[in-house]
Amino acid sequence: MTPESWQPLRDLGFDDEAILEVVHVVGLFNYFTRLADGVGLRLDRQIEEAGETETAMRRP
Repeated sequence: MTPESWQPLRDLGFDDEAILEVVHVVGLFNYFTRLADGVGLRLDRQIEEAGETETAMRRP
């Protein structure tokens, strides 16, 4: 990453604090995904079907 990499966010009005929050959220999702993969977590079939068909899930 370079200072220029952050320019699109700055152009949208993000300040240093907001950019740091973006970094934290992206980092957490990266961590959670790796953790889930590492322990072999699998999605419920209903969630997989929703993703495959691009259909929103509905509460029972």
